Amino acid sequence: MDTVVKLLDNPADAITDALRGLAAIHPELSVNLEQHVVSRADDRRPGKVGLVSGGGSGHEPLHAGFVGLGMLDAAACGEVFTSPVPDQVLAATRAAADGAGVVHVVKNYTGDVMNFRMAAELADDEDVAVETVLVDDDVAVSGSTYTAGRRGTGGTLFVEKILGAAAEQGMGLADVAALGRDVVAASRSFGVAVSPCTTPGSDKPGFDLAPGEMELGIGIHGEPGRRRVRVPDGELAREIARTSVAAIADDMPVDDQDLILLVNGMGGTPLLELQVLAGDVVSELTGRGGRIARALVGNYVTSLEMAGSMVSVCRATPQLLDLWDAPVRTPALRWRA
Repeated sequence: MDTVVKLLDNPADAITDALRGLAAIHPELSVNLEQHVVSRADDRRPGKVGLVSGGGSGHEPLHAGFVGLGMLDAAACGEVFTSPVPDQVLAATRAAADGAGVVHVVKNYTGDVMNFRMAAELADDEDVAVETVLVDDDVAVSGSTYTAGRRGTGGTLFVEKILGAAAEQGMGLADVAALGRDVVAASRSFGVAVSPCTTPGSDKPGFDLAPGEMELGIGIHGEPGRRRVRVPDGELAREIARTSVAAIADDMPVDDQDLILLVNGMGGTPLLELQVLAGDVVSELTGRGGRIARALVGNYVTSLEMAGSMVSVCRATPQLLDLWDAPVRTPALRWRA
């Protein structure tokens, strides 16, 4: 087996070193290297509802790359593909709290759900009110026996951007949380892998994928998909677009809808290829009567160096579009600010 080469100094220190690099180039962030918590260092509007998320590392720029004006106030960074522990989440919650309560945005994985719940209970002991928004947008999971329901994937970006804007504009705790649940209900995602990824310190990929095969319906940690199929001889992007949009549309109607679209790379897919895929996805959605109101293309919710894609859509109301368009200034996402 070929040696896996990664641009690291010491695999055991990968998270700390990555956060040190983030701090070095983004002085507007406060980075706690001991607890692996990233928070805003710039001035926040007094009395603003705090917004916190987090999860295992390896999905960059999610979540630390989305800390800043108009998105998260703090993020807890676990080890690679491992939930942050309750003390980390509590530290992030403290950093985000400013008297108006804190919303936790939690992807639906057993460890994340449990540890964020424990942190919320600890925050309540400190008189910090916490509401939780559970993200479960992955349509690939249905009646699964190996997950705790649908997984949280690309739709997490929609939730963090829209709730960040709502909190910035002064919306109260209960209303921000209710809005978040509406965004989750309006969001669906479907992922495809054409090559696996390898975690730092390991000498083999997290799962095997034979040459000429692709996995349909993968999660962001390389979890099993719906099925494994042969890569077609031609028009691969078109086939992935067709399969992804069909899976989403079978679960949530997209016809006669304004849509926010995310064509997301899993970490190892070049932008050129993602743009080809994006064109095919737009054709599939508009062919079904959907209207592309806003779109992002790039690597936003990744799985280390996995090659593949995740298509996410959110059915957008005028309110959601206004909040999506609101100013944002983070390391990975910024406009109008």
